[in-house]
Amino acid sequence: MEPSGGEQEPGAVRLLDLPWEDVLLPHILSRVPLCQLLQLQRVSRAFRALVQLHLAGLRRFDAAQVGPQIPRAAFAWLLRDAEGLQELALAPCHDWLSDEDLVPVLARNPQLRSVALAGCGQLSRRALGALAEGCPRLQRLSLAHCDWVDGLALRGLADRCPALEELDLTACRQLKDEAIVYLAQRRGAGLRSLSLAVNANVGDAAVQELARNCPELEHLDLTGCLRVGSDGVRTLAEYCPALRSLRVRHCHHVAEPSLSRLRKRGVDIDVEPPLHQALVLLQDMAGFAPFVNLQV
Repeated sequence: MEPSGGEQEPGAVRLLDLPWEDVLLPHILSRVPLCQLLQLQRVSRAFRALVQLHLAGLRRFDAAQVGPQIPRAAFAWLLRDAEGLQELALAPCHDWLSDEDLVPVLARNPQLRSVALAGCGQLSRRALGALAEGCPRLQRLSLAHCDWVDGLALRGLADRCPALEELDLTACRQLKDEAIVYLAQRRGAGLRSLSLAVNANVGDAAVQELARNCPELEHLDLTGCLRVGSDGVRTLAEYCPALRSLRVRHCHHVAEPSLSRLRKRGVDIDVEPPLHQALVLLQDMAGFAPFVNLQV
C-alpha cells in the first residue's frame, strides 16, 4: 500500500484510494494523535484535505495531545471547521488563550458538554458568558486557577446552564460565600461534584447552603478553605445522603466530631481520625478492637 505519489505496482492500493468517510476517517485517522495529524497534513494537498475533513468532525479536542504547548496558529487551524465538539480541554493553551481565540470556537460548538479551562488566566468574564449562553448542554466545567472568575461571572453560569453536574472552582480567589450560595440555589439540584479548594473567602454559609440544595452531591473539595468549620460539615452530614468523598485538609476549624458521622457512612475523607477515634471505628465495623498500648 502506498500513501501517494510514485509509480504504483500492479495490485497496490494507495492509502488515499480507500473510502474516506467509511474507512479512513472512522477507522484510521480517529486513532492518530493530533500532533501526528499536524505532520500528516504537510505531506500533500490531498492529505491536508483529508485531515481537515477529519478535524471538522471532531467530537473531542484535548490540546494536551498536541504537546505541552500549542501555538495559537495551530489551535486556530485545528479548530477552524469544528462544529460538533462535545469535549474541549485547553489547559496547554493557558499562556496565550484569550477571549478572541475561544469565543468563536464556543459559538460554533453549541453541543459542548465538557470544557476544561484550568489555568487559562488570559480569559475574562466575556468568555464564560459566551460559554453559558451558547452551550446550554454543558455538564462539566473546570475553571481551576482562573483568577478572573468572580461572582458576576458565576451568576451567569448558574442562570444559563441547567445541565451542569461537575464544576471545578479551585483557587478562584475572587469568589465569596454569596456567589456559592447563588450557585447552590440555582443549580444545586443537579450538582454532583464541586471543588472550592484554596478559596479563603468561602466559609460555612456557603457550605451549609450547598448542603441544603444539593441532595445529589457526591464529591466536595474544601481543601484550604480556612473559613469552613464544623457547622458546615455537620450540615453536609445531615442533608447530603449521596456524598461519597469530602476533602477538608487544611480546614483547621473542622473538628473530628463533625466528621465522624460521615466516616460511619463510609464517606472518603482525606484527613485521618485521631488514634482513639480510629479504634472506635474499627470496633464498630469489625466487632473487635485490636490491642494497642495507648500509654506509649
